[in-house]
Amino acid sequence: MAVYSMTGYASAQTGACAAGAQGTPRAQPVRRLGMEIRSVNSRFLDLSFRLPDELRSFEPMLRALVTAKVKRGKIELRAALEGLDGQALPDPPSRVLQRLSSLQDGVRSWLPEAAPLSVADVLRLCGQSTPAFDADALQVKQLAHSVLSGLLQARAQEGERLGAMLQGHLAQLRALTHQAIPLVPRLVEQQRQRFMDRWREAMGLAETSATPEAAQDRALSEATAFAIRIDVAEEVTRLDSHITEIERLLDQGGEVGKRLDFLIQELHREANTLGSKSSALELTRISVDMKVLIEQMREQVQNLE
Repeated sequence: MAVYSMTGYASAQTGACAAGAQGTPRAQPVRRLGMEIRSVNSRFLDLSFRLPDELRSFEPMLRALVTAKVKRGKIELRAALEGLDGQALPDPPSRVLQRLSSLQDGVRSWLPEAAPLSVADVLRLCGQSTPAFDADALQVKQLAHSVLSGLLQARAQEGERLGAMLQGHLAQLRALTHQAIPLVPRLVEQQRQRFMDRWREAMGLAETSATPEAAQDRALSEATAFAIRIDVAEEVTRLDSHITEIERLLDQGGEVGKRLDFLIQELHREANTLGSKSSALELTRISVDMKVLIEQMREQVQNLE
C-alpha cells in the first residue's frame, strides 16, 4: 500500500452543453460545472466546501464521498457554475426589449435621477445572463469522483517522494548508529584507564592511610560508576529498534502519519540522551548529526496522512 501525502490538488469540468432527450444537443445554452479540490497537512480531517446556491443540496453527498477516500488533511472543495461565451446566448426578444424600454421611460419620468439599465441588467431581466443548469446528482457525483481520483493520485505521487526521502534519512541514521556502537566499550575502557592513572599518580605524590589495594578498589568502583553513567548502549539499541519500526511502517503504507510522528519524537529523545551522556567529541558529533536528520524527518512526516 502506498504512503500518501496530505498535500495535493486536482480539478475537473463538465462538457459545454447537456444532451437532449434524443441525445441531441439542446437548443438552449447550459452552464458548465467546474470543480476543484485542494488539501494541505492537518492533524485531523478538516473539510470545507465552497458551493454555489444551486449545489448546496449536494453538500452531504460530497462530504460522504470525501470522507470515504481521505482520512487526514485540511480539504477545500470548490465548485462554480460558468456561463458559455456570449455568442452562444440567443438574442433577447424585441418585444421584451420594447417593454423594458417603456418601463424604464415610465420610471425615469417619475424618478429622473434613476440610473439607466445596463446591458447586464437587460440580459438578466430577459433571463439570458444565467443559462440554466440542470442540477443532476449523477453528473455532480461523477465530477466529484473525478477530482477525488486526481487528488489521491497527486497525494500518492507526493507521498512516494516523501517516502523515498525518509528512507534515505533512515539509512543515514542507521549508519550513524553503527558508528556509535563500537565507541561505547572503547570509551568505558579509556575512562577506566584514566582513573587508574590518576590513582597511581595520587599514590606516588601523597601518603595515605589506606592500603594500596583499598585505594585501587575505590578507583575501580568510581570508574565503574562513571562507566555506567556514560553507557549509551541502551539508547543505541532503542534507536536501531525505532529505525526498524519506521522502515516497516513505510513499507506497509496507508495511514501511518500519526505513528511516524510519535516514533520521530522517540528518535529525537534517544539522540538527545546520547548527546547528553557523551564524553567524547566523536560521539557528540554523531548525536548532532542524528538530531539534524531527525528534525528534517519530522518536517516531512507531518505531511503524511
